[in-house]
Amino acid sequence: MHGLFALDIAGTTVDEGNIVYDVLRRAVTEAGATIDESAFADWTGVEKQWAIRNLLRLGGADHDDARVAKVFASFTAMLQRAYRDTPPRPVAGVETWMREARSAGAAVVLTTGFARPVADALLEGLGWRVEAGDADATLDGLICATEVCAGRPAPYLIQHAMELAGVEDVAQVVAAGDTAADVLAARHAGVRAVGVLSGAGSREQLEAAGADVVVDSVIDLSADIATAAIR
Repeated sequence: MHGLFALDIAGTTVDEGNIVYDVLRRAVTEAGATIDESAFADWTGVEKQWAIRNLLRLGGADHDDARVAKVFASFTAMLQRAYRDTPPRPVAGVETWMREARSAGAAVVLTTGFARPVADALLEGLGWRVEAGDADATLDGLICATEVCAGRPAPYLIQHAMELAGVEDVAQVVAAGDTAADVLAARHAGVRAVGVLSGAGSREQLEAAGADVVVDSVIDLSADIATAAIR
């Protein structure tokens, strides 16, 4: 059955120990923002420049375009150093699961709030190759939030993944992620929404966002798109 798994990267398919959020917190704090944990959690899973702008605003720091660009550049450099020092690794079992999903006829496309240079470097470090329809590749596609008009919780990352995969029916799409923003994006796109507990979000947060199902890991889903999640 032709279908699509649209999967988040950090915390869903890649175990990076929540480094991205530690670095994001550090970047906005060093820029003068004071953020409590509950407010910070609202900005996980979204496009990172958008997160920085809002965290600076909420934290009482300057958040004009020039300031946001400067903090984003600092965040990106710190994140790349952190990933070099502590290389991310695949979520346990996910590479086998993705092969099985693709063998069953589904496309596997990663969607992310990372900018393209960070995402490309991360996948290169994992040895994951992206090539739609190539059975020897790891994935069929990678879409970054900077490549659509708005990142999560808007539906455009998922819709672009559908376009890339040639999937028109939302009933044949499962979107999975570890944050409320991932779940909300899936709901807004009208696809099956799966929350995973391998990253930043709690079961309570994912269920409150409207997840159809919450699982410990994406590999707990059936690789058959027809039975991967229950609405």
